[in-house]
Amino acid sequence: MNVQAPLVIDIAGTVLTATDRKRLKHPLVGGIILFARNWQDRAQLGALCRDIKKQRKDLLICVDHEGGRVQRFKTDGFTHLPPMQALGELWFDDGKGVQGSGAMQASNAATACGYILGAELRACGVDLSFTPVLDLDYGASGVIGNRSFARDPRVVSVLAKSLMHGLLMSGMANCAKHFPGHGFVKADSHTEIPVDKRSLKAILADDAAPYSWLSTALASVMPAHVIYPKVDGRPAGFSSRWLNDILRRQLGFGGAVFSDDLSMAGARVLDGLPVSYTEGAIAALSAGCDMVLLCNQSLDGGHAVDELLSGLAEAQIKGQWQPLEASEERRLALLPRTPALNWDALMVQGAYMQALSLMP
Repeated sequence: MNVQAPLVIDIAGTVLTATDRKRLKHPLVGGIILFARNWQDRAQLGALCRDIKKQRKDLLICVDHEGGRVQRFKTDGFTHLPPMQALGELWFDDGKGVQGSGAMQASNAATACGYILGAELRACGVDLSFTPVLDLDYGASGVIGNRSFARDPRVVSVLAKSLMHGLLMSGMANCAKHFPGHGFVKADSHTEIPVDKRSLKAILADDAAPYSWLSTALASVMPAHVIYPKVDGRPAGFSSRWLNDILRRQLGFGGAVFSDDLSMAGARVLDGLPVSYTEGAIAALSAGCDMVLLCNQSLDGGHAVDELLSGLAEAQIKGQWQPLEASEERRLALLPRTPALNWDALMVQGAYMQALSLMP
């Protein structure tokens, strides 16, 4: 019997098909990630999420919904959230106020953004957004860019904690990404395999610092598909050195670890050799991930999804992968614990209206 449901998969459309329902009932599936293609309007999204929960109440419904250019649902009343860089800019803008007033205003605005983000998603049935981004803005990474709060890890940490406080107020957990940092490299791990040649000391002192400072507040973490050759020859999400030795033991993180999408170019080659999705999943889980994502593979009929489901089940039987009860406990801990306000109630809630007034 499985004691871990580590796979997060997707669906092609705006409603569940019979095949989708079968996959979601598979004991190795622990969650679903939604995309813009799964969105039509709030009524449809709510119906879809309710149908997902009918298959299994414990399924974690996830989405990449950060603000700025990474926001999957933008119409039918959803607030257009600013890119996180706007909060960082507000931090340094004291205007006519006293020194530091910009920082306090930015912190308050970040909490407001987190509350709006979480409350609107939860009103439609979504459990978790993969946010905040803790990557530092070095000005070189196009894929990170204005998704980052700032260059200074201290500013990033405070604004991220403020955003996470807003998420917590809405009843939503958080997921910090992309550990230990994707901002320094120019290459996009969606299409390339980025390599960051800095030393471990340099990375820990700068990019990874927020993970240490926020270790007690982080509910989950997503590592980067970036290779740091002075630390390990594998990308961070496939490295026990990064996930167990550094993230958990050295930095004190105790929450869940999600792999980034296994279909990204940065996850398709390990140790110089191409790997299948099953091999990638086993490598990530063996390295310390609790859950692995396979995205956008349902669009051609989902053959890759079915291959991963059967491949991981076979690997378990053969003893190539050992399910962990602790991983399942960490997954279940991400599910909301409080009832969500419905949309109409949220629209007239005092805290929500105040949060809207604080948006930058």
